[in-house]
Amino acid sequence: MPSVPPSTLDYSAIADEIRAGGARATPVRIRALSLLRAAAAPVSHAEMEAAIKDAFGADSLDRVTLYRVLDWLVAAGFAYKTVDAQRLTRFAPVIQGAHGDHTHFRCDGCGRVVCLDSPLPAAPALPEGFRLAGVAVDVHGYCDHCPGTKP
Repeated sequence: MPSVPPSTLDYSAIADEIRAGGARATPVRIRALSLLRAAAAPVSHAEMEAAIKDAFGADSLDRVTLYRVLDWLVAAGFAYKTVDAQRLTRFAPVIQGAHGDHTHFRCDGCGRVVCLDSPLPAAPALPEGFRLAGVAVDVHGYCDHCPGTKP
Protein backbone atom coordinates (compact mmCIF):
# COMPACT_ATOMS: atom_id res chain seq x y z
CA MET A 1 0.00 0.00 0.00
CA PRO A 2 2.53 2.72 0.95
CA SER A 3 4.49 4.29 -1.86
CA VAL A 4 6.98 5.63 0.71
CA PRO A 5 8.78 3.26 3.10
CA PRO A 6 7.52 3.75 6.69
CA SER A 7 11.09 4.29 7.89
CA THR A 8 11.33 7.52 5.86
CA LEU A 9 8.14 9.12 7.20
CA ASP A 10 8.43 12.08 9.60
CA TYR A 11 6.42 10.81 12.57
CA SER A 12 7.36 13.71 14.87
CA ALA A 13 5.99 16.30 12.42
CA ILE A 14 2.74 14.33 12.11
CA ALA A 15 2.48 14.05 15.90
CA ASP A 16 2.98 17.83 16.14
CA GLU A 17 0.18 18.41 13.58
CA ILE A 18 -2.21 16.23 15.56
CA ARG A 19 -1.31 18.00 18.83
CA ALA A 20 -1.70 21.42 17.17
CA GLY A 21 -5.34 20.53 16.62
CA GLY A 22 -5.75 19.95 20.35
CA ALA A 23 -5.81 16.15 20.18
CA ARG A 24 -3.67 13.39 21.64
CA ALA A 25 -1.05 12.08 19.24
CA THR A 26 -1.48 8.37 19.92
CA PRO A 27 0.75 5.83 18.16
CA VAL A 28 -2.15 4.48 16.07
CA ARG A 29 -3.22 7.98 14.97
CA ILE A 30 0.35 8.84 13.98
CA ARG A 31 0.88 5.54 12.14
CA ALA A 32 -2.46 5.68 10.32
CA LEU A 33 -2.02 9.27 9.17
CA SER A 34 1.59 8.60 8.15
CA LEU A 35 0.67 5.58 6.05
CA LEU A 36 -2.38 7.33 4.61
CA ARG A 37 -0.17 10.16 3.39
CA ALA A 38 2.33 7.68 1.95
CA ALA A 39 -0.31 5.75 0.00
CA ALA A 40 -0.52 6.24 -3.75
CA ALA A 41 -4.35 6.02 -3.75
CA PRO A 42 -7.24 6.01 -1.25
CA VAL A 43 -7.10 2.95 1.02
CA SER A 44 -9.68 0.73 2.67
CA HIS A 45 -9.75 -0.18 6.34
CA ALA A 46 -8.42 -3.67 5.50
CA GLU A 47 -5.54 -2.25 3.43
CA MET A 48 -4.64 0.17 6.23
CA GLU A 49 -4.81 -2.61 8.81
CA ALA A 50 -2.49 -4.82 6.73
CA ALA A 51 -0.05 -1.95 6.13
CA ILE A 52 0.15 -1.06 9.83
CA LYS A 53 0.67 -4.70 10.80
CA ASP A 54 3.34 -5.13 8.10
CA ALA A 55 5.16 -1.95 9.10
CA PHE A 56 4.82 -2.10 12.87
CA GLY A 57 4.10 -5.71 13.82
CA ALA A 58 1.10 -8.01 13.91
CA ASP A 59 0.07 -6.99 17.44
CA SER A 60 0.23 -3.23 16.84
CA LEU A 61 -3.56 -2.59 16.80
CA ASP A 62 -7.04 -4.05 16.79
CA ARG A 63 -9.66 -3.56 14.09
CA VAL A 64 -12.10 -1.51 16.17
CA THR A 65 -9.39 0.93 17.22
CA LEU A 66 -8.43 1.44 13.59
CA TYR A 67 -12.08 2.09 12.59
CA ARG A 68 -12.27 4.72 15.33
CA VAL A 69 -8.95 6.28 14.32
CA LEU A 70 -9.95 6.52 10.64
CA ASP A 71 -13.28 8.10 11.61
CA TRP A 72 -11.40 10.51 13.91
CA LEU A 73 -8.99 11.47 11.09
CA VAL A 74 -12.01 12.37 8.94
CA ALA A 75 -13.76 14.31 11.72
CA ALA A 76 -10.54 16.18 12.56
CA GLY A 77 -10.00 17.18 8.93
CA PHE A 78 -6.88 15.09 8.27
CA ALA A 79 -8.63 12.69 5.87
CA TYR A 80 -11.75 12.28 3.79
CA LYS A 81 -13.90 9.27 2.89
CA THR A 82 -14.76 8.13 -0.59
CA VAL A 83 -16.69 5.10 -1.82
CA ASP A 84 -15.33 3.06 -4.72
CA ALA A 85 -17.18 1.21 -7.49
CA GLN A 86 -17.56 -1.86 -5.25
CA ARG A 87 -19.14 0.32 -2.53
CA LEU A 88 -16.05 -0.06 -0.36
CA THR A 89 -15.25 2.92 1.85
CA ARG A 90 -11.76 4.26 1.26
CA PHE A 91 -9.78 6.96 3.03
CA ALA A 92 -7.40 9.55 1.59
CA PRO A 93 -5.39 12.34 3.21
CA VAL A 94 -6.52 15.95 3.08
CA ILE A 95 -3.69 18.06 1.73
CA GLN A 96 -3.81 21.28 3.75
CA GLY A 97 -4.84 24.25 1.67
CA ALA A 98 -5.51 22.09 -1.38
CA HIS A 99 -8.62 20.12 -0.53
CA GLY A 100 -11.50 22.56 -0.37
CA ASP A 101 -14.92 21.93 -1.83
CA HIS A 102 -14.44 20.25 -5.18
CA THR A 103 -15.37 17.04 -6.94
CA HIS A 104 -13.42 13.83 -7.40
CA PHE A 105 -13.25 11.51 -10.39
CA ARG A 106 -13.14 7.80 -9.54
CA CYS A 107 -11.93 5.31 -12.13
CA ASP A 108 -14.22 2.28 -12.38
CA GLY A 109 -11.35 0.26 -13.83
CA CYS A 110 -8.51 0.71 -11.34
CA GLY A 111 -10.09 2.64 -8.46
CA ARG A 112 -7.83 5.67 -8.90
CA VAL A 113 -9.28 8.89 -7.46
CA VAL A 114 -8.33 12.27 -8.95
CA CYS A 115 -9.25 15.72 -7.66
CA LEU A 116 -11.08 17.81 -10.26
CA ASP A 117 -10.82 21.59 -10.49
CA SER A 118 -14.58 22.00 -10.83
CA PRO A 119 -16.54 23.13 -7.78
CA LEU A 120 -19.33 21.12 -6.22
CA PRO A 121 -22.83 21.93 -7.48
CA ALA A 122 -24.95 24.22 -5.33
CA ALA A 123 -26.67 22.57 -2.38
CA PRO A 124 -30.33 21.78 -3.05
CA ALA A 125 -33.10 23.72 -1.34
CA LEU A 126 -34.31 21.65 1.59
CA PRO A 127 -37.76 21.58 3.17
CA GLU A 128 -38.21 23.68 6.29
CA GLY A 129 -36.63 22.08 9.34
CA PHE A 130 -34.20 19.91 7.37
CA ARG A 131 -30.44 20.37 7.91
CA LEU A 132 -27.84 19.56 5.29
CA ALA A 133 -24.98 17.39 6.57
CA GLY A 134 -23.07 17.13 3.31
CA VAL A 135 -23.19 16.71 -0.43
CA ALA A 136 -21.67 13.76 -2.28
CA VAL A 137 -21.15 13.92 -6.03
CA ASP A 138 -20.19 10.67 -7.74
CA VAL A 139 -18.16 11.42 -10.87
CA HIS A 140 -16.81 8.21 -12.32
CA GLY A 141 -15.70 6.55 -15.52
CA TYR A 142 -12.34 5.32 -16.79
CA CYS A 143 -8.99 7.07 -16.37
CA ASP A 144 -6.22 7.47 -18.91
CA HIS A 145 -4.50 4.35 -17.49
CA CYS A 146 -7.52 2.21 -18.40
CA PRO A 147 -7.90 3.11 -22.12
CA GLY A 148 -9.24 -0.24 -23.33
CA THR A 149 -12.02 -0.39 -20.76
CA LYS A 150 -15.48 0.56 -21.99
CA PRO A 151 -18.40 1.63 -19.80
